[in-house]
Amino acid sequence: MASETKPLLSQGISHPSLETSFAAASAPAFTRRRPSSSFPQAIAHRGYKALYPENTLLAFKAALDAGAQALETDLHLTRDGVVVLSHDGDLKRCFGVEGRIRDFDWEELKGLETVREPRQKMPRLEDLLTLLGEEEWRGAWVFLDVKTDDPAQDLLSRVADTLASTPGPVPWNQRVIFGCWNQPYIDTVRSLLPTYPLALISWSPLYARSFLSQPSLSFNMFQKSLVGPLGKKFIRDVHGAERAVFAWTVNDEEWMEWCIKAGVDGVITDEVGVYLDVCRRWKDKDASSSSSRSVAAKDETSVGRARPERGLQRTARLYLEVVGIQVLVAVFTPILMLVARFGVVGPGPRTAKALRL
Repeated sequence: MASETKPLLSQGISHPSLETSFAAASAPAFTRRRPSSSFPQAIAHRGYKALYPENTLLAFKAALDAGAQALETDLHLTRDGVVVLSHDGDLKRCFGVEGRIRDFDWEELKGLETVREPRQKMPRLEDLLTLLGEEEWRGAWVFLDVKTDDPAQDLLSRVADTLASTPGPVPWNQRVIFGCWNQPYIDTVRSLLPTYPLALISWSPLYARSFLSQPSLSFNMFQKSLVGPLGKKFIRDVHGAERAVFAWTVNDEEWMEWCIKAGVDGVITDEVGVYLDVCRRWKDKDASSSSSRSVAAKDETSVGRARPERGLQRTARLYLEVVGIQVLVAVFTPILMLVARFGVVGPGPRTAKALRL
């Protein structure tokens, strides 16, 4: 499967506010869907999370082995300045230990093992880059979700050091994409890593639309916020501005099919095998049903869960969930955008967690 992965990035466009540094580095822009494929790229959410402990080297390797084109992971900083990969800022859920990552040195964390079996250790960003530096995975890329638990300057300066000190067969600015939740973190990436591409991460198209005027910025959107005419218009507008749209976190087959139809550029999913199976069935939908069943039965990457039963009741439940979510987004986005002007929490990861998105 490794031979199927290709570099994400191609020739880019410059940012007017950083014209010199961007132009000098020939800043890369996001490549949307591969020219040779009609499907969004498969982006493994925290690795192959459906089958293995999240954000571990085992989960990353399994996702690439299964055929994912990219990995998504999360950045945090230890007390002594080591960049580690963890979605949560605290250790309780994944490692069963009380405390926050930023309150421990790496020497104290490196021996911890995940609560989930098979038990795995917490990796550093350096460890992931070393994996991606192997010739087998030179075409894979990674989406780095920059969490807001650590000060932007502290975290991203250490990330810059790690990228500079870890060799790879392809320049990292052609394989690493930074996802930021707000303007200060976007500005810090552009200051410290001006040749690296960026995406805004958001659960609100209304909030995200306010960033459309910024050149070279793509969008990683909560998928259920894109369902409906307003979301589809947002996708069209982003594509019209030569940017990419990624969708998170897509685990239901119906929403995977929706992403294919909607034209997003990447699907971020826990269920890598399920998504790739959906793409294969979509591609082979005109083939005989018996042939399709035979291929699916023999394909090891489709392991992870049984296919759900389709029906009106399930479809109604999925769309009712979307309606409920979009009502919450519509109500809270203007409020959070207003209070964000005064330095209070805005539409970021903490409010996404509070709203259970």
